[in-house]
Amino acid sequence: MDQYEDNIMDTKMVVNKKEYEILRLLGKGKGGYSYLASDGTQKYVLKQIHHEPCDYYQFGNKIEAEINDYNRLKEIGIKIPAMIDVDLQNERILKEFIDGDTIYELVLQDKMKSAYIDQLHDMCRLLYAAHTNIDYFPTNFVVQNEEMYYIDFECNAYMDEWNFENWGIKYWSKTPEFLQYVEEQS
Repeated sequence: MDQYEDNIMDTKMVVNKKEYEILRLLGKGKGGYSYLASDGTQKYVLKQIHHEPCDYYQFGNKIEAEINDYNRLKEIGIKIPAMIDVDLQNERILKEFIDGDTIYELVLQDKMKSAYIDQLHDMCRLLYAAHTNIDYFPTNFVVQNEEMYYIDFECNAYMDEWNFENWGIKYWSKTPEFLQYVEEQS
């Protein structure tokens, strides 16, 4: 267990001298922990970068990569949450909170709609034209008011093997790969 997972009982985190109450852990990714946070008025996602090893992915400067990837995705025109603040010293990012179910949850609950796949194909047209892939795993997409957002900022140079049609689609319905992942998480 990592220090950021352990210290969730420390219900406050600071981003550039502004304190946020940590409401709950939203998830852990390759690069960090994401928490639902509040300033007492509004909810946010506070991402704490971690430096745990990842066997299948090589990182450089994670916080710098997050900033660069965010700017790249915005320029391409992908629907993503706003990056509100970055605390370089503490390696924390404050993002807009997109309230809704993830595609992962929708698949689990048999509430997946073809409209969400259509929206992803629209994203792919923009991404592929920009020679870019994103992490198509369904936990990285949230639907709010029938609009889908990519809530991660990770993006990479385009490679056929990691595009949606060759990799991501395997997890957007109850495929054997999806069901195996669900079982591994239990």
